[in-house]
Amino acid sequence: MNANTDNRCANILIVDDEPENRRLIAAMLKPEGYLTRTAASGAEALALVAQERPDLILLDVLMSGLGGLEVARLLKADPATQAIPIIMVTALLDRESRLAGLNAGAEDFLSKPVDRAELWVRVRNLLRLKEYADFLHDHNRQLEIAVQARTAKLRESYAETINALIRASKHKDEETGNHVQRISFYCRHLAEVLEMDSAFIDAIFHASPMHDIGKIGIPDHILFKPGPHSAEERAIMKSHCQIGAQILGDSDSPYLHMAAEIALSHHERWDGTGYPHGLCGTQIPLSGRITAICDVYDALRSRRPYKDALDHETAVRIITEGDGRTVPTHFDPEVLSAFKRSLGRFAEIYQEYGDQENGDEALPR
Repeated sequence: MNANTDNRCANILIVDDEPENRRLIAAMLKPEGYLTRTAASGAEALALVAQERPDLILLDVLMSGLGGLEVARLLKADPATQAIPIIMVTALLDRESRLAGLNAGAEDFLSKPVDRAELWVRVRNLLRLKEYADFLHDHNRQLEIAVQARTAKLRESYAETINALIRASKHKDEETGNHVQRISFYCRHLAEVLEMDSAFIDAIFHASPMHDIGKIGIPDHILFKPGPHSAEERAIMKSHCQIGAQILGDSDSPYLHMAAEIALSHHERWDGTGYPHGLCGTQIPLSGRITAICDVYDALRSRRPYKDALDHETAVRIITEGDGRTVPTHFDPEVLSAFKRSLGRFAEIYQEYGDQENGDEALPR
């Protein structure tokens, strides 16, 4: 801000198409220590403001060419200049003229001929208000920066927690190394195709890799069994959904909150034939519906102790046409449609994060 606490050295722009009026107002302001510039037209005023924003504008209403009301409207419509206070200087004293000035955005009025004492008071008061407004703006900006910094630090802390959980689950999961990375990118892409907001997209990117965290609680002899499971073993395997939700639940983190939601719901099916609760349709959280189709695609593409990897075309055909075990009615129709529009990107993600590289599977930042 140009003005200091007593508003000395404030930069004031005087706009009037009459040279004598400009000289008179400038002379009145000089004893108070204000710096003045003058413009002989509305167009010149706008050009001067673009070069250097004044602290206050004294603006004549009736000018040839671009009038004062239009100049005020243009200045108030621009976020860069809308905070500059404007005093309309006018010989028009009727109510309609003053309302027009207020509607144009003017903060105050001065009547012609200008009275020196009234000029000083109105200029001083508006400059003080502007100084306070500038202080509040700067203070709020500093608070915003501080909040952003704390949010970034908190987000980094959440990410570290997520990566620690992912690393822990890796040692108790039959799935291949880069599976969790691919799930992140699949889910984020589908959320973007579905035009979800940025907070949802960010959350599902970080939350979806923890969908199978509950397998930490499944005994090794069941988790790594190469052959088919018995009915009792299948029931134990299915319990990884509730175990995951319990591990991830009761957290203030938006990532862990969504991760718990996904862990519990990613094996539910749109037609109600899934588990653990047999939810159907929109009873299933959207995050779970998105992760479900991504998880099925990647499971089909990946080699397991009990199956070979399938190529992209075969995996897509199974999801979109069915093979008896997997059918299209398992999936949310809108999510399935988004998947069909994303086939090229899914193939790219699998290729880019394939399992030939089995390093640290921590989620990329």
